Amino acid sequence: MPLLKKIYRYIVPYKTQLTLGVLAMLIHSFLTVFVVKVFKDLMDIVITTLEPGPQGLKRLTLLSLFLISTYFLKELFYYWQRFLLAYVSQKAIRDLRNDLYYHLQNMSLSFYNKNKTGELLSRVTNDVGVLQGAIVDGALGIFYEFVTLLGALIYLFILDYRLTLFVITVLPLIAYVLKFFNQKIRKASRKVQVKLADVSQVLEETLSSIKVVKSFVREEYEFERFSEENDENFRAKVRSEQYGASLTSIIEFITAFSFTSILWYGGYQVMKGYLEAAELIAFFALLLTIMSPISSLSKLSTTIQRALAAAERIFELIEINSPKLVEEKKAKRLDKVEGRLEFQDISFAYNKGEEVLNGISFTIEPGQILALVGPSGAGKTTIADLIPRFYHPTAGQILLDGTEISELNLDFLRSQIGIVPQETVLFSGTLRNNIRYGKLDATEEEIIAAATAANAHDFISSFPQGYDTIVGERGVGLSGGQRQRVAIARAILKHPRLLILDEATSALDTESEILVQEALNRLMKNRTTLVIAHRLSTIKNADKIIVLAQGRIVETGTHDQLMAKGGLYYSLYKTSFKKDE
Repeated sequence: MPLLKKIYRYIVPYKTQLTLGVLAMLIHSFLTVFVVKVFKDLMDIVITTLEPGPQGLKRLTLLSLFLISTYFLKELFYYWQRFLLAYVSQKAIRDLRNDLYYHLQNMSLSFYNKNKTGELLSRVTNDVGVLQGAIVDGALGIFYEFVTLLGALIYLFILDYRLTLFVITVLPLIAYVLKFFNQKIRKASRKVQVKLADVSQVLEETLSSIKVVKSFVREEYEFERFSEENDENFRAKVRSEQYGASLTSIIEFITAFSFTSILWYGGYQVMKGYLEAAELIAFFALLLTIMSPISSLSKLSTTIQRALAAAERIFELIEINSPKLVEEKKAKRLDKVEGRLEFQDISFAYNKGEEVLNGISFTIEPGQILALVGPSGAGKTTIADLIPRFYHPTAGQILLDGTEISELNLDFLRSQIGIVPQETVLFSGTLRNNIRYGKLDATEEEIIAAATAANAHDFISSFPQGYDTIVGERGVGLSGGQRQRVAIARAILKHPRLLILDEATSALDTESEILVQEALNRLMKNRTTLVIAHRLSTIKNADKIIVLAQGRIVETGTHDQLMAKGGLYYSLYKTSFKKDE
């Protein structure tokens, strides 16, 4: 019930269409039973009229026309029932998928570190799709079949209560079989969803890293891995279908046995003169009507259990707390951001007991450039990730212009920060839209000005389509330097007060680096900048250099000061930076 209530929340906004749809369903259900009543009257005329006179023919014609009219109304209400309920289900699923995607967008990076992308994709697409089919064909379908069954039983009781009592005695047995198999189907269906997510994960990993797969000649290996997960999915699916087929077969056998028994007893009653032939024919017509809902209940029950298994996985995800969504509504927004950034005794661990940073303290004044250097794994990128609150420190405070960043509105904080990463991510679409990502309402003049400042305008203009040039996923079709300059143009357009450069030139050739460095110099002007760098040219421009080792600050100073100390920075210079000169 708690799960059904969660699903119902998405249906409530469309209660007008739902009410009309259910009303059409009830009328259709009534007409389904009423058609049998008209059919009985028609049979009465045919059987009891010994000589077909004008009066009998007239009654026969009128009843036939009435039967056709009833069928027409029945199908008309069936159309509105299907249309309105499909409308409600599609709207509800649209809203649920939107909520799920919005929730995922607001989760922290630590959530994505712990959850597989393929698994999340499977929940948003496959699980929601399973639930979509169940709202109309499942829950509302069961309601329709139940109402039809109830109406048919009432009319059966009117026709012959003894035969009806025999029918009713079978229903508890059917209910028990449904309950027994429902538990197994739901458990098996959940396993199917999990295995399908595993298939999606392998697919997402291999296709997004196809260059690596091909460079290591691992096509066969990846095929084997995919095939193994696919086989697991196949076995889970077959088990689920096996339970569904068993349920349907058993229910249909029980109803067929009951039907045959009633046929024998009803025929015996007609022979004895206790029941009229027309009544028996009508009774059997109703029994055929009943068999359809009972058979459908078993199939719809399977659909419902699969949907509930999918719904469990969907709401598990939605109910995980999102840092952005749970932040205080009264979070602050600064009137003006100067750009003074201060770390006060910051410690951080991705996993409990495994500290990555320990007691980090430093200050960057407005407009200053601070460079972070140190061996791989020293904690440089982690420090950068704490500033936009991708992660939260386990101890200490980070202040922006004297205000603790956790007290600031998250959207406001991130709007003040520009990030140029080492591996630039561009989206499929035009170069114009990729630059405009920094400011969605930017004018054409602003886009061109940003591209010019980033040394990107010339190479963009050289393309036949210019700014309308389509780039592939992740910027396929552009060189590393070109992608980096588009990313810088995007950052310039955002006009941030704080800038984070994460090894922005480390993977570029000399010519590209010169162009990118010129663009970065323009971008850094009058902005508080944190630089993670492997190139000496970037570090020498810094107002202050912090040297990290094993999550701690071991040295602080300018390039000349640190060289004079002859410590870790000097060692890094000799091994890594000297070649840059």
